[in-house]
Amino acid sequence: MIQAVFLLRANLTRSAYGKEGQTIATTRLMKRKTTPGLSIAQSIKDCTDYGKNPVKTEEGKYISAYECDPATVDAEFLLWKSRYKAATGREQTADRDVLCYQIRQSFLPGEITPEDANRIGYELAMRWTKGKHQFIVTTHTDKAHIHNHIYYNSTTLDCTHKYRDFLGSGRALRRLSDTLCLENGLSIVQEPKLKSQGKYKHYGEWAKGRERPLTFQQKLCAAIDTALEKQPASLADFLSLMEQSGYEVKQQRGVISFRAPGQERFTRLRFSTLGKGYDQKDIEASLSGSGRNTEQPHQRVNLVIDIQSKLQGKGPGYERWAKVFNLKQMAVALAYLQENNLMEYEQLEKKASETVERFHTLSGQIKNTEVGLRTNMELKAATVQYAKTRPVFQEYKARKYSRKFLAEHEAEMDVYRAACSDFKRILGGAKLPKMDELKEEGRKLAEKKKKLYAEYRKAKADMQEVTTIKANIDYLLGYMEPGRRKEQER
Repeated sequence: MIQAVFLLRANLTRSAYGKEGQTIATTRLMKRKTTPGLSIAQSIKDCTDYGKNPVKTEEGKYISAYECDPATVDAEFLLWKSRYKAATGREQTADRDVLCYQIRQSFLPGEITPEDANRIGYELAMRWTKGKHQFIVTTHTDKAHIHNHIYYNSTTLDCTHKYRDFLGSGRALRRLSDTLCLENGLSIVQEPKLKSQGKYKHYGEWAKGRERPLTFQQKLCAAIDTALEKQPASLADFLSLMEQSGYEVKQQRGVISFRAPGQERFTRLRFSTLGKGYDQKDIEASLSGSGRNTEQPHQRVNLVIDIQSKLQGKGPGYERWAKVFNLKQMAVALAYLQENNLMEYEQLEKKASETVERFHTLSGQIKNTEVGLRTNMELKAATVQYAKTRPVFQEYKARKYSRKFLAEHEAEMDVYRAACSDFKRILGGAKLPKMDELKEEGRKLAEKKKKLYAEYRKAKADMQEVTTIKANIDYLLGYMEPGRRKEQER
């Protein structure tokens, strides 16, 4: 792992400053093979995890992908290699074959926004691979110069062959990147040599004096960070700090906007304009002490689609979508198995049985607790009615069961008899507990039910996840008959 990081940093240094006697490179194409001491799956994950680093990509904000999901890109790369082996009979070897290729693309500091850098990186990857390979584009903003790390699978989407590097591929990649930069009005290295010395310019020397000023949005984000660092006690205090920093504040229909000196239009506090962490809800959450919202949604696992049974009456577009959908679900399943160390089918089967058993156990405990709560409520209600009507029965008994008295108090006597009937049905002749004891028992049962429901919801989610994954694996391995699979879906 340490050796892999060292080699990667050495490659990036060479790509930024160039080798002796070579032109400085704003792009670099690198082969990624198996890291010594790691498996093929671990090597791919180690490679892509560096690109997806939340610190470098602003919590994953600047990540895009083609024919794969960023969360499971390593598993999907591995899944396509498995399909390649099944289709061709050739297996990925750990010591020789290239697992994936990495492109590093750098931009001049201050010349481009992270969004545009990611978009250009995506276009570069699409043109370079001609749409025949999965790829992921990660834009890093932790350095002065924004740069992309692009990873594309060596195996093609149709799983029939692999990408083969060719002589001069680095120059071809750079020409393609320069073309995209020119199309988007960005700088390229036009005169890399110092004519007087016959040497190549250092990147820092070439970039000197080319920095562009920050945009109004970038300045606003910096001002917001500065204001929040002072820990304002309320929204009014935060707005006051923004005014002190020179911003004009506008509040209209609950929406807050800012305008800097010299700026023509106001800029709203919203995610689509300023990015994650600068939406109005994020600012308000930060002021309330709950922190800005930076969490990524959890990816849901779905059952794969039986394409052949559902293809009738549908076109090739649906078939392609269904295939991609199924492959993504298989990739999610594979990632889950790797994370939970369930690479043997017997382990997966055992895990599924355990989650189902725990779900039903908790379900039974909740039902028993609810029965106890209903019984407790019935006893408390019967006790109250008994206490209200017992004096009437005592008077009726003292008058030697007078028919006249019974006719006058028939309603109260019916309530008394009903309460006695409830005691007999519930207690079966046992001693009637005190009201304080019944209240304490009801409180404990309610707390127990609340706790069980929290465990029940988690157990249900775990059961649905692992059983869905097992069903997908069964479908992939051919363990499930069509009729049985329909029953499983229901």
